[in-house]
Amino acid sequence: MCGKFTAMFSYRQVWKQENAFYQATGGDGSVPNKGADYEVTYRVMNNLPVIVFDLVTRARRVAPMRWGFPHPKDWRRPQPIHARSETVETTKAFAGPFLDGQRGIVLMKTFNEAPDIEGPTIQHVITPGDEPALAAAFVWRRFEIEGQPAPMLACVLCTVPANALIATLPTDRMPAFLAHDDWATWLGEKEATVDEVKACLRTVEGVKWTMTKEEKAASKKPRQKPTVSDPVGLL
Repeated sequence: MCGKFTAMFSYRQVWKQENAFYQATGGDGSVPNKGADYEVTYRVMNNLPVIVFDLVTRARRVAPMRWGFPHPKDWRRPQPIHARSETVETTKAFAGPFLDGQRGIVLMKTFNEAPDIEGPTIQHVITPGDEPALAAAFVWRRFEIEGQPAPMLACVLCTVPANALIATLPTDRMPAFLAHDDWATWLGEKEATVDEVKACLRTVEGVKWTMTKEEKAASKKPRQKPTVSDPVGLL
């Protein structure tokens, strides 16, 4: 399942639509350079820029949250990191935030998937077509951690059955991506029944996505000992 994705600052196209993404931080409260567009890679345990609906201000804002709920026996361990959409409202770990409206959105430029097979993990990068970003559905919670000075905000990614492209890896799950018209329902801005909120979580099919095997960065060869016939190492 997805445990790595990329996002883009400044996401000018999304900013024009949502007026929210420029508030995204790397978890340190700083705002990225609004004049630059650059790619950021996020993994499990990173702080993600999560779009939420603030019930006090009645407006969207972006909050940094750790990807992965704290394990009951050790908060440093991220477990779980995913929530199955089919049972999100009945599973003990997710039912509370899902039903209470603690639902968020994270924008992804690309995301990674790997085959469900034994052996080394082989990452594949899925890139959407002409869309500037995909809106992935998350649920989040606030955790009081003994010995920590402040509560932890943590989130998990909602998943759905894999579409035809991703199923070829093979794997049977993928992130739940929201249609733009469903943002208000998912975030809780718009009154909706549980069934209406769950209906936002569906497998995306019939899209012009591409999937390529992730290339690992080539390691640098150690410099050879210089010789008279090959003096490059002397330079």
